Amino acid sequence: MKRGSAAAPEPILAARGITKRFPGVLALDDVDLDVYPGEIHAVLGQNGAGKTTLMNILFGLVQPDEGTLEVFGRRVRFRSPHDALTHGIGMVHQTRRLVSAHTVLENIVLGHPRVRGVLNLRAARTEVETLGNRYGFTVDLGARVWQLSEGERQWVEILKALYRGARILILDEPTSALTPPEVKTLLAGLQGLVRGQGITVILVTHKLPIVMSASHRVTVLRSGKVVVRLKTAEATEEILVHHMVGRDVAFRSTDRALPTGRPLLEAEQLAAFNDKGLLALRGVSFSLREGEVLGVAGVTGNGQEELAQVLAGLRPAASGSVRFDGQDITRLSPLQRWQRGIGYVPAERSEVASIAAFSLVENITLNYHFDPAFTRRGVLDDAGLERLTQRILSAYNVKAPHQHTRAQHLSGGNLQKLILGRVLSRRPRFLIAHLPTHGLDVEATAFVRASLLDARAAGAAVLLVSEDLDEILSLSDWVAPIYEGRFGAVLSREEADAETVGAMMAGSLLKGARGQ
Repeated sequence: MKRGSAAAPEPILAARGITKRFPGVLALDDVDLDVYPGEIHAVLGQNGAGKTTLMNILFGLVQPDEGTLEVFGRRVRFRSPHDALTHGIGMVHQTRRLVSAHTVLENIVLGHPRVRGVLNLRAARTEVETLGNRYGFTVDLGARVWQLSEGERQWVEILKALYRGARILILDEPTSALTPPEVKTLLAGLQGLVRGQGITVILVTHKLPIVMSASHRVTVLRSGKVVVRLKTAEATEEILVHHMVGRDVAFRSTDRALPTGRPLLEAEQLAAFNDKGLLALRGVSFSLREGEVLGVAGVTGNGQEELAQVLAGLRPAASGSVRFDGQDITRLSPLQRWQRGIGYVPAERSEVASIAAFSLVENITLNYHFDPAFTRRGVLDDAGLERLTQRILSAYNVKAPHQHTRAQHLSGGNLQKLILGRVLSRRPRFLIAHLPTHGLDVEATAFVRASLLDARAAGAAVLLVSEDLDEILSLSDWVAPIYEGRFGAVLSREEADAETVGAMMAGSLLKGARGQ
């Protein structure tokens, strides 16, 4: 070290040689991780890369087979999350762990070691309010959790961890269910915690724009090993994807002239009830030409599921109409629409789009059993269906031992590619893709997005329903933010920027925007 130079900071958390084996799987292989005080440290990797296992070890949910941990310069061994919390490590899981019927205050103090016997809520309120003021939180402590937005629930989880003394916060996919404004608020709050309060954040996420905008350093895992450690300022999204996947990946649309001519699909004042009998879709209108992508951007529960199901024929329209290629199809069945060239990729790939106990061939057959090319006098052409399945497995890069493997044994990405291949192999003229990349890793996401763009290039009209704003903006020719069952507007590619679309997804700017 040069004379007069400052000493390099010591890691606040150091993992050394962490190895973890499960039956038949080496989940982590000699992993080192250094997290420094007052930083947001992003941990990236595809599904199965080992991120969750590593975080569970840091939080005491899983014990490593080999390796050591040091926290605040002391060697530690966690046998439970209580041990981790005792040493200042808290974790906010992707799935909310709050009791909906209880108040915010009750959720924060619930299970706290200091709560013994009779709970003094008045004293607890004072403590939590003091903590909230210190960290700049403004959550209503008396509100029931079910009354809160997803963004507010996220802050409750964070405040709960801080109330337990966490100085190192592990956040697992913290923005997965948030609107863009809520994401912006969350990231600004995390920056405030890091800069002003000395909290250190370990951020696990699939969303590269968030990594680039919020983190200070990045560690990338692939196949259970660390492949790169770098400062975020020295990285790009392309560099990070390359390290995550092991090769270059591109999945963005390019600017092009839009098609002209009459619309292929026209929806007029569509309305529909949800499964609870409440009006969920409230008078949606749009039109779409062949070779166009309309991106419907919204947070779950704003009517986009009902819209997709009405267009696919799975849910009746309460009012309004759907015209396809000039003909009214409002009352046609899903099969009749499928036969006319309308394809549907549901959001629930395991519950709706496939049957877990069926083989891959049988799952492909679900969309071909009526096709004269594969059935004669009611008897299926098994050999023909097996050949078709093999072509789809090959063309869509579905990794499976063989075509008679049960669907339940495929990873989420491979199952989604099978479902997409089953639909696209019929070359639909209109494709409805509902959350097509939700929960997928970078490589599978890139493949699915490229497949959607290939369908568009082949002349299909595509309705893309997604909660990923970056995905919507990168793939769509037109963007329709949806909030409480209504489109705020139908925006052109040029009009649709992240701020405008994000505000509309949250219910703002519903008037004054230009439509299609």
